[in-house]
Amino acid sequence: MSEVDTIVIGAGVAGLTTARLLTDAGRRVVVLEARDRLGGRVWTDRSGGYVTDRGASWIHGITDSPVYAAVTAFGMPTTEFTVGGYQPDSRPIAHYSPAGHRLTDDEAARYVADIHAVDAALTPAIEASAPDASYRDVTEAALADASRAGAWETDRVQRVREYLEHRSEEQYGAWIDELAAHGLDDDQVDGDEVVFPQGYDRLASGLGEGLEVRLEHIVSGVDWSEDDGVTVTTDRGVFTAHDVVITVPVGVLQSDAFVIDPPLPEPVAGALGRLTMNAFEKVFLRFDETFWDEGVYAIRQQGPEGAWWHSWYDLTALHDSPALLTFAAGPAAVATRGWTDAEVVASIMGQLRRLYGDDIPEPIAVQRTAWQDDPFAHGSYAYMTLGSTTDDHDALATPVGGVLHLAGEATWTDDPATVTAALCSGHRAAQNVLGHEVPIERVWATE
Repeated sequence: MSEVDTIVIGAGVAGLTTARLLTDAGRRVVVLEARDRLGGRVWTDRSGGYVTDRGASWIHGITDSPVYAAVTAFGMPTTEFTVGGYQPDSRPIAHYSPAGHRLTDDEAARYVADIHAVDAALTPAIEASAPDASYRDVTEAALADASRAGAWETDRVQRVREYLEHRSEEQYGAWIDELAAHGLDDDQVDGDEVVFPQGYDRLASGLGEGLEVRLEHIVSGVDWSEDDGVTVTTDRGVFTAHDVVITVPVGVLQSDAFVIDPPLPEPVAGALGRLTMNAFEKVFLRFDETFWDEGVYAIRQQGPEGAWWHSWYDLTALHDSPALLTFAAGPAAVATRGWTDAEVVASIMGQLRRLYGDDIPEPIAVQRTAWQDDPFAHGSYAYMTLGSTTDDHDALATPVGGVLHLAGEATWTDDPATVTAALCSGHRAAQNVLGHEVPIERVWATE
């Protein structure tokens, strides 16, 4: 049995941030991590001679971003690549019609104007929505208002409806009927977005420097008591401490393989029950030459053929090597979960050949994620189900009994499902443990 002041479960960004601050404050801390590496859902794969961020990839808005401050302090190179919350414009986008023809500039402008008109009607629709309303409910209300005012024909309405469905999928990996009406309330990006040509995992390495991290320690149980502290059971022994910070994903918290005893009380339990993990996978296609539109950062297709594969992002500039990134999100991720890589690639390439012709080349390399099957995640990140409110994120982080704390991307209201949320929630958890404020800049202090 090993005894310390604080046990941190999970060596992702939230856990490493917490441990770094507590260790800096003089506490004895051990981090227990089930994987054989740091980072959690920040995972850079360097196989095949490529640098591929299979998990988190972006800082979504570097303005006043603590994550950007941290990566700058750790000397991590970045490349600007702004996606803007599934934006319809602002960056060069090649929009294709249901028939597979690229929209003219005028056609694209009219389509984008329709999206902006619906978005303008969406905010009041969300504010007026019922507690159990879905994102479908509020977008349909906004569509009705905008199309009525503009006397839109059926096809025009359907094109924007598809866009809203895809936004739900690509932002939260959830079908639009299953996402809470307020599920995209946090969808705000301030400043440029950046990616990492040398890999995002250098953030985890920087945060973990000097910490006591026990890799390949799978936690199965957390027993806590206000009087006796905590006991954490792993497959490699038992650890005891005064308190514990649990930073595992929502999917693990909800798993029978991870037992908290006594069970989490309200309001934590209720908030946890209204969140769930998504279905969101990346597919990287690497080619020996480019065949797609020049001068665009994204390709999008409308219509039934784009139900699954509707958006491709050009990553060529990131590594000076032709590459496209697409997502299997929501229903597509669920339906293709058991498919082989060859089957997924054939399905994707079928759509690209609709747009660019039968003679385009096959990819020379493919990398595909499988977060749904990961026993230490059960999905990519959490989203709000029907009946959930944005307050559920913060409620999930309510300290329990003075000894148990939760942190992670799902526990931060302002920007959930991001590395920013993970880092900020880890900072808050450390402050709760210490009982006083700590400057967030201590997270990335290199002295």
